[in-house]
Amino acid sequence: MSSRTLAREYRYRAAWWLRSGHAQTIWGQFARRRPRIPTSLECVTSPDGDNIELHHVRGRDDGPHVLLLHGLEGSPHSHYVAGLLSQAHQRSWAASLVVFRGCGTAPNVARRFYHSGETADLDFVFTQLSKRWPHAPWFTIGVSLGGNVLLKWLGERGGNIASRVRAAAAISVPFDLEAGSRHLSRSVLRVYDRSFLRSLRRKAFAKLARYPDLFDRARLARAETVYEFDDAVTAPVHGFSSAHDYYEKSSSMQFLPHIRVPTLLLSASDDPFLPHDVLARAEAVARANAALTVEFHASGGHVGFIAGARPWRPHYFAEWRVFRYFEEVMERGAGSGYD
Repeated sequence: MSSRTLAREYRYRAAWWLRSGHAQTIWGQFARRRPRIPTSLECVTSPDGDNIELHHVRGRDDGPHVLLLHGLEGSPHSHYVAGLLSQAHQRSWAASLVVFRGCGTAPNVARRFYHSGETADLDFVFTQLSKRWPHAPWFTIGVSLGGNVLLKWLGERGGNIASRVRAAAAISVPFDLEAGSRHLSRSVLRVYDRSFLRSLRRKAFAKLARYPDLFDRARLARAETVYEFDDAVTAPVHGFSSAHDYYEKSSSMQFLPHIRVPTLLLSASDDPFLPHDVLARAEAVARANAALTVEFHASGGHVGFIAGARPWRPHYFAEWRVFRYFEEVMERGAGSGYD
């Protein structure tokens, strides 16, 4: 599926040894060898006094700088983080990973967590780093939840950010958060839901030890799905009336028409985290915005996109494609956005 005809070199074909979306999804976590990239750790203090962890890859002083956002319960150790940072390192581009609150080396200390619609931290970090490197061409990447955050931020800021960010890319985005959350709570897909829930619950109980009045402990204990967790914890902690209210206000689908930065949307129809109709709806919305390049492939799973004829020499298409897209934007001189 795609709103534009893809050049042959950009057509993705899943590796024969990872045909299903589930296989594509779990390969990276359990079988991928992470490239070792030299990074430096920095902690910046947010306006509310919390710590935001950044991991930097050094590049050319006059070269591009990439800002990367990870997915739900991701971390600097996530396989796709290493892969994307490696792509930057190979080109001598600088890169900075923004670690969402509580996903780094230490718990966050504020009376809040991170969530799919939280763009204030991204805006704060980008403002700080772009002042530090004012002449760098900036590019941004968001993966899964991080992709939702990125697209919402780009849409919220519209043309105001288009002169500062040359291009963006969003991989395996859950454009409709409620549809995705309810989809994951069903049948065989519960294995993914339970994995996320275990990590989220552990952090939430730890947060209650610091702030016993933050949310209802009994509701957290009863939560059996991520949807119920968001209803019991994420929504009340961050000022939403319910999980439905949180999902409705935070889903990136509604922000797509307002994006003015050249942006690649890269997803797979067999992504097990989304019902099939979500990408069709996202494509219909994106088709009307010339700033968006839609590349929705038939296969690839969730943050998978593994190709190659040999299991011992896999090719990670999505990571390569994102950086090729950025190079194309630089080659054609686009950077002023779309009006």
